[in-house]
Amino acid sequence: MPISAELHCHNSFSNFHVGDDEPPYDCDISIRDQIERSYNLGLDAIFVTNHNTLDGYNQLLEYKNDHAKFKNIDVFPAEEITTDTGAHVLAYGIHDAISPGLSLEEIIDEVRKQDGVSSAPHPFSLLDALRNDAKKCDMVEVFNSNNIDILSNARATEFALDNNMTQVAGSDSHVLSTLGRCVNVIDSENNLDDILHAMKKGKISISQTGYALQNETLDHLRYKINNSKEYIFDYISEHYPSTKWLFSLLLKLYDSNPNSHAWTLFYKLGIYFMKRISQKINFQNHDPSFMKDRYLPTMFKMAL
Repeated sequence: MPISAELHCHNSFSNFHVGDDEPPYDCDISIRDQIERSYNLGLDAIFVTNHNTLDGYNQLLEYKNDHAKFKNIDVFPAEEITTDTGAHVLAYGIHDAISPGLSLEEIIDEVRKQDGVSSAPHPFSLLDALRNDAKKCDMVEVFNSNNIDILSNARATEFALDNNMTQVAGSDSHVLSTLGRCVNVIDSENNLDDILHAMKKGKISISQTGYALQNETLDHLRYKINNSKEYIFDYISEHYPSTKWLFSLLLKLYDSNPNSHAWTLFYKLGIYFMKRISQKINFQNHDPSFMKDRYLPTMFKMAL
């Protein structure tokens, strides 16, 4: 019988594993809440895909096994690994964590040694994207809930069709309400070996997709800012010394009223700029390398 599965989600064990260039706090979803929502949604299986660690999988599995209520949900291991270029790759079904900072080829070799399956998450997003190297993976994520510029997903779908790749969707859940936003149906028995075999044979289809809502994205940003202020200040001081005063002012304004409607306006402007940049990178063949520098004047110029 086909099984419904969540293939891309995070929990609190993802914190402090994201990497040196990212705020250390990534997600505040607890083990209990993650399995409870999975149960309420009627999911058959969930792959925990925390950043650069298998932590969070064993803890979720142990909690599930201690509660008979969740006996019909299967929990499987996975990892979202950062390559040496800063891009991300998903590894399903591995039993030993794969260290970040390796080349994509080295990571894929390690996944295969562990009889796992690789997938390219958000392959044409503005950051952390494998882009054309996604063809080296077993599957490609053509819909990611956090690609709210929409164009990144459109380009990923086009790429998957051009390269005849197995297509999947990922919730990329960092807040509880987005867990299960994207669901995939796998034509297999509900055990890891059969699921991995089905993935390798392309016996998987997308049954549900949906984008993260504005309030969900803002909630995630607030969590990261509220818990990572020291990191953010140090990052700004190092990378944007000339505009440090401006960022410091914005952080003070945020502290004084984190729920101000002004931040909603900033969000909407950010989405507008993201769409402009995504259009130029994904459909007008502009070089995306400037995004890795995160140099705001260049990004702003590209968005105009």
